[in-house]
Amino acid sequence: MSPYLRALSAILLREALRFVTQRERFLAALVRPLVWLIVFAAGFRAALGLSITPPYQTYITYEVYIVPGLCAMIQLFNAMQSALSLVYDREMGSMRLLLTAPLPRWWLLFCKLLAGVLVSILQVYAFLGIAYLYGIRLPLMGYVWVLPALLASGLMLGAVGLFLASTIRQLENFAGVMNFVIFPVFFLSTALYPLWRMAESSRLLRDICAFNPFSHAVELIRFALYARLNPDALVWVALTFAIFLALALWGFDPARGIMTRKARP
Repeated sequence: MSPYLRALSAILLREALRFVTQRERFLAALVRPLVWLIVFAAGFRAALGLSITPPYQTYITYEVYIVPGLCAMIQLFNAMQSALSLVYDREMGSMRLLLTAPLPRWWLLFCKLLAGVLVSILQVYAFLGIAYLYGIRLPLMGYVWVLPALLASGLMLGAVGLFLASTIRQLENFAGVMNFVIFPVFFLSTALYPLWRMAESSRLLRDICAFNPFSHAVELIRFALYARLNPDALVWVALTFAIFLALALWGFDPARGIMTRKARP
C-alpha cells in the first residue's frame, strides 16, 4: 500500500472509531433536523404556501421542501464539529504530530476533511431513512443521485470548517464562532424557504440568500434527490470548496499560518 493510501486509511479508521464511540454525536445530528421536520414544519405548513418550482413538478408539502435543507444542515453542523475536533487536536498536540508526517500537508488535511464528510453522509442517509418512515417519499433513484451531491456539499462545508479551525487559536473561542457562522448561513439560505418567498419580504435578503454558497449546496442536494443535476449550484459549490481549501492550506502553513502563531510565546 502506498504511503498516501496508508495515511488515508489510518485517518478514516481514527474518525470511524471516534464516531462509533461518540453515539451522542450521532443522535444529536439526527435530533436537530427531526425537530424541524416534525415540529416546526407542522406549524409553518399553513403559513408558508409553496408554488411549483424546479425540481418539483407538482405542489408539495412544506415537509418535503425542507428535507434537502435539513440534509445540508446535518453536514453543516458536522463540518463545524469536525473543525472543533481539529482545534482540540491541535491543543492536545496530535494535530501537530499528524502534520509532521512525511507526506504533503494538503493530502493530510484533505484526508481529515474527507473522513468528516463520510461521517456526515452516513448521518444524512440515516435521517433520510427516518424521513421515509415518517412519510416523506422521494424517488428511489434520488437516494443514489444524492450521494455525489452530498460528497460535493460536504467537502465545501468541511473546507469552510477547516479554514475556521486554521484561524482559531483557543478551543474556548470556537463556540462563539460556530454560532456566528451556523445561524446566519442556515437561516439566510433556501433551506427553509424559497427565494421567491424571500423576495416578497425583502429584495436585499433575497439577494443575500442567492449569494450564500450554502443555498447552492441545498439546491444541489434538492435536485439530486429528484435525480436531476443543477449545474449552476455545482459550479458555486466547487468554487467555494476550492477557495476555502486554499485558505485553509494557507492557514495551516507553518511559515505564516496558525502553526507559527501557536508556537509564539
